[in-house]
This record gives sequence, structure tokens and C-alpha cells, in this order.
Amino acid sequence: MGKRITDKVTWVGKVDWELKKFHGDEFSTHRGSSYNSYLIRDKKTVLIDTVWLPYDKEFVNKLKQEIDLREIDYIIANHGEVDHSGALSALMREIPDTPIYCTANAVKSIKGQYHEDWNFVTVKTGDTLDIGESTLTFIEAPMLHWPDTMFTYMSGENILFSNDGFGQHYASESLYNDMVDHSELMAEAMKYYANILSPFSPMVTRKIKEILGMNLPITLICPSHGVIWKENPTQIVEKYLEWAADYQENQISIVYDTMWNATRKMAEAIADGIRQADPSITVKLFSASKSDKTDIITEVFRSRAVLLGSPTVNNGYLYAIAGILELMRGAKLKKKKAAAFGSYGWSGEAVKLMNEELAKAGFEVVDDGFRTTWCPDDDVLEKLRGFGSAFVEKL
Repeated sequence: MGKRITDKVTWVGKVDWELKKFHGDEFSTHRGSSYNSYLIRDKKTVLIDTVWLPYDKEFVNKLKQEIDLREIDYIIANHGEVDHSGALSALMREIPDTPIYCTANAVKSIKGQYHEDWNFVTVKTGDTLDIGESTLTFIEAPMLHWPDTMFTYMSGENILFSNDGFGQHYASESLYNDMVDHSELMAEAMKYYANILSPFSPMVTRKIKEILGMNLPITLICPSHGVIWKENPTQIVEKYLEWAADYQENQISIVYDTMWNATRKMAEAIADGIRQADPSITVKLFSASKSDKTDIITEVFRSRAVLLGSPTVNNGYLYAIAGILELMRGAKLKKKKAAAFGSYGWSGEAVKLMNEELAKAGFEVVDDGFRTTWCPDDDVLEKLRGFGSAFVEKL
């Protein structure tokens, strides 16, 4: 059964409590997720988005319980990615001629995935669709987070259907932000932004300012994942502006991998030095091979600085560190400082190479780093504490 949002709008999506990974194996979803689809009943009936492909038949069957599918006048595809469009094929087999409103790039995406030439109607920012008492206005939002993405605004109800913008991977039987744990919600919203939207922060800022400039009254923000923003809905808009503005907290993250615990001991000694230098700084340590990579990137996003550690292996650094460096590069974070450290037995190239990659990823490398041979003794550990304290001074 659907969940009524307003007299005209019903949530008809799917809550996925079992989901633990998303985007293949790239994004951890510890709290599950949802695929939000919305049914609008005015003089015309409109379906906004569908659900992920594994739930296509379930979605269509439940939608039939809510409405005669032949009554659907229009389908709006705010984004062509499969977690939003996955049930289109099953749905279009039932109502094959129903027009699908989407951007020109979404036509390319949907055709490329499903190889069907459905009745597409391309729209751009400012185009409208009269559905009776309300009007739908389309707002292109490229790279939030795909080139095909758009938002849809419903007048009268004052609802912004924001697709991936303002979403969270967060399963809940409650529809609204004021009915869930606020700290959990904001943690998932930040994780979502850090790992999916942070590469496009300049575009996020421009698009939000464009929408604010339209002076649209907003009562609800309905994303495609997670809960609906009902209580003070624009709080998440304000957070996005904050996160997009080279966000950082008073935190240093130490991310390392180790073979025989020498580099781990180095990381812990550096953390001691940081705390001694400035107890107000939050210091967090993460093993790149044991900690969740999505969670690590979220903490890097929060940090003012990062220290990266690895022993030298095969004239380079460990595999897990290479993966984290690639994710850090892709996040396109700015105004964050960094340095590298590591143990080695023979050649010792890892620190220099990590510093080079940190610089390529946009971090300001403030130190040549710290290298030591074999396992650090007490004298080296004390020097590492000094290295941690000196790093704080360079911030």
C-alpha cells in the first residue's frame, strides 16, 4: 500500500532494509535505503520515478493495488540510473504509450540501458506541465549527480521532488525527517553528500542558488532515497550549501595500512602527538584494509587534514591505500592539508609516492613526511609524537 503525503501525492516506493552495498560494491549502506516513487493525482495522474530493478514486478503489482495503471497520464523520470528507472520496463509493458518526461540526457541513459524507444518527451529548465490545479515545473540539475538529472517542482503543494539531491541511504518505516533519529539522518545525509555529490560541489552551489532565486515556496522536499524533509525542509538545503563550501571540522583523520604493525604503531604515536599539541582536535584512526572505505571518505570529507600511512611494498604502497587515494582524488576536496608516513625495510619509496598522489588529489602537502626502517623503537615513537605535534602547527 502507498503512503499518503498530501491529498494529491502518495509515496509508492520501496524500503530496502536488506541493502548493504550500493553502486556495485562502492557505497556501504549500513542502514539500508529506499527507492522513492511518487504518485500525483490531480486532474491528470503523474508517476514520478520508479524503483530499483530487483523490485520491478513487486512495484508494478503494488501500484496496481493503488491505481488502475491506465489512469496514469504521464511518467516523469528525474534520473535514468537503474535504482530510479529499474521498474520502467515492467511498467511500460502494461502502459506502453504513456509519455515519459525527462531531460535529453535521460533519454540517452534510459535508451542505453533498456534499448526501448518509448514515448519520450524531453524537457529543460523552466518547462512546465499543467496537471489541473497544480503545475509541474522542471529544473535541470546536471551532475547532481549524473548529467541527466533534474528536479520537479509541484505548485500548490509546494513540493520539490529532488531525486538524488538531499537524499540519504536510510531505511525507515517513517516517511519524514521529524520521525527518525536526527543524528542518524544527518550522518547518512553527510555520507551521501561526501561520497556521491562532493565532486560536484561548485555545481551544487550554483544550482541551489538558481532554485532559491526562483522564489519557490517549499513545504516538502521529496528525494529519491531516504526520508522526506517535512519539518524545516530547507535545513538540508542550508547544509548542502555548507558542505559545498570546502567543508571541514576541527578533525584530523589518520588513514593507514600495515603489514607487520610497524605502520600502525607509527599512526598511533602520531595521534598521541596531535592530541598533546592540541586536545581540542578530534583525531580518528582508520585501517584502510579493515575500515569501510565509504565511511573513511566521509571522515576525510569532515577533516581539516589527513595523514596517510603505508609501508613500502614492491617500491610502492599497499593496495588498500591505493584505493583510498583514488577515492580521495575522485572526491575533489579542497582546502585540506596532508602528509604521509610509513615504515620500510629496504627501499622506502612509499612516503614520497603518497605525498605526490595527495598533491594530485588536491591536498596541500605540508610536510615531506616521516619514514622509518623496520619497527619503530621508543626513540622513533617519540620522534613520531613530535611529528604529530609539528603537523598541527603547520595547519
